[in-house]
Amino acid sequence: MIRVVPAEDQGMVLGAFAALLDLQPNVQVVATTTTGDAALAAVREHRPDVLVTDIEMPGRTGLDVAVALRERGWL
Repeated sequence: MIRVVPAEDQGMVLGAFAALLDLQPNVQVVATTTTGDAALAAVREHRPDVLVTDIEMPGRTGLDVAVALRERGWL
């Protein structure tokens, strides 16, 4: 099972993306987030295999999240 956290600040896009991922038999959406800070918290809590993040989000951008994950050794 591939554990995924999608991060997207537009609720409709996030909902649709998470629903599509949930249709896959080998994918489990373990959390959804709408900000960069929430994405970091979700990764810390759920330890997903994949984080799919938007580039532009409130707080930290997707690129900021990638840097923070790298600095913490979570990548």
